[in-house]
Amino acid sequence: MSAARGTDPSGLERFYVVTGGRSKPGDVASTLDVATLVLSRAAASQGMQYEHEEIIRRCREPLSVAELGAHLHLPFNVLAVLLSDLLQAGRVEARDPISAHDAGRGPDLALLEEVLSGLQRL
Repeated sequence: MSAARGTDPSGLERFYVVTGGRSKPGDVASTLDVATLVLSRAAASQGMQYEHEEIIRRCREPLSVAELGAHLHLPFNVLAVLLSDLLQAGRVEARDPISAHDAGRGPDLALLEEVLSGLQRL
């Protein structure tokens, strides 16, 4: 039996609540893409929103935005809003993956496989 309309915790209402009604990230997160690596810079603090805590916890080691979205079951635009909050607060940092040109070699196959895997889980 399906949940009554408006009470489904996985629906659009949940995303509205999670982002505080925002649909776009702040300027600090405008360059995020699925391959951007996110790394925690601070520990979660008491009273933080659950999704913010999860991002900080999961990003103790660099994690791509695509993988993070797959782990948290969040679409990119919702995750970008949450990451914007954490970037502005200095709790996480976003790193562009090293391009093949900058690395002086071909594309990093392991990174490409991780991104593909993360996208497939979305």
